Amino acid sequence: MTKSILKERKIRIKIIIFLLILVFCGILSLQNGFSEAPEARFPRPDFESEYQTPETKYPPARAEILEYLDVLILIMALALSSYLALKKRSRTWIFALTLFSLAYFGFYREGCICAIGAIQNFTLALFDSGYVIPLTALAFFLIPMIFTLFFGRTFCSSVCPLGAIQEVVIFKPIKLPVWLAHTLSMLAYIYLGLAVLFAATGTGFLICQYDPFISFFRMSGTISLLLLGVSFLLLGIFIARPYCRFLCPYGVLLSWMSRFSRSHTTITPDECVKCRLCEDSCPIDAINKPDTAQPYKSRSSGVIRLAILLISLPLFILIGGWSMSKLSIPLSKANRTVSLALEIEKEEAAPYIKKTDATKAFRETGIPIKNLYKEKEVIEKRFIRGGWILGIFLGLAFCLKIIGFSIKRSRKDYEPDKGRCISCGRCFEYCPEYYQNKNDR
Repeated sequence: MTKSILKERKIRIKIIIFLLILVFCGILSLQNGFSEAPEARFPRPDFESEYQTPETKYPPARAEILEYLDVLILIMALALSSYLALKKRSRTWIFALTLFSLAYFGFYREGCICAIGAIQNFTLALFDSGYVIPLTALAFFLIPMIFTLFFGRTFCSSVCPLGAIQEVVIFKPIKLPVWLAHTLSMLAYIYLGLAVLFAATGTGFLICQYDPFISFFRMSGTISLLLLGVSFLLLGIFIARPYCRFLCPYGVLLSWMSRFSRSHTTITPDECVKCRLCEDSCPIDAINKPDTAQPYKSRSSGVIRLAILLISLPLFILIGGWSMSKLSIPLSKANRTVSLALEIEKEEAAPYIKKTDATKAFRETGIPIKNLYKEKEVIEKRFIRGGWILGIFLGLAFCLKIIGFSIKRSRKDYEPDKGRCISCGRCFEYCPEYYQNKNDR
């Protein structure tokens, strides 16, 4: 059977599986009452018929047990994913686990608790003494990073629901130029920095607010979010996992951990014979090719480039910190307290302006306006300090990215890039040693 026939058969199987997932999503949506009319699900209270607000009750104990069950399933899925990538080396079973994670963590649990969004819970707990992070959110934040430190990014391969929904739509992947892929990957650093800044200042949870796939998982949401998710999925047909590669803030953290992982998936189970069959097998271009450059020439030019970049490192940091500090005040307007204070300032300066509902509600509280102005100044100072820290972080990350991109490393075999490789297992079946090892068993 030729490779083209095998490839066409795999594509057909993926299409069938994807259609089955859509049917499963429709069943879940019916179960959750998505098909009901909005009036039936959220009846409008009739204040003229002695309507009483229902008494707020604590969630039943079973809900908390289910949250810990999610943590247990997360650990089991990570353990299985690591086994399938490092020991079993089976792309088929990895993809099967991907479908399970998409069904359970995605559509059944509706994308929450999410390890990506837990970044904000963890940040808020660090900077706000009044906020106590739920243990389950802390577990979802730390456990995947611990597994990554030992086994690589197996969380991304088949456990993360956001990665899973992109995985099933990869049909005709194309490769981007290396410089473009590295440049776009800086967007994830910016997104991570802004998410931490907004959470640390109490402005909001930016990641949750702009999650592109939450509208699919919950079968609800605004048109703009739905269009954003559709755009990512359509883009993902040709550019594999665009959100994972270029926007995911948690992927930045996992990439750091994976570079120091104790064990990591390999392309070949034994010695690489340099057949070059795996060269184009990775849709996210996470395979490092052997370095064929002359060693002495490559080393001398690399030393010169490294020296120049190290000398310019303080300049990158200074420019980054200064730039973000200038943007901190405009960014602070996203904070509700700051925006409310600015609205009241306008109304005080021009009394003829029509007052908004937000300013009316604040004035009715009786809190002095000067207290609001003081709180606004405190938040703006936090944004300025945070802007400097964010700018320094981005300047350092950008310079290190250039260093990693420009310096050639001595490499004899085809190896996965430990930072970018998500252990999806696509490269396994391209290696002749894979079939030899399989037959020997």
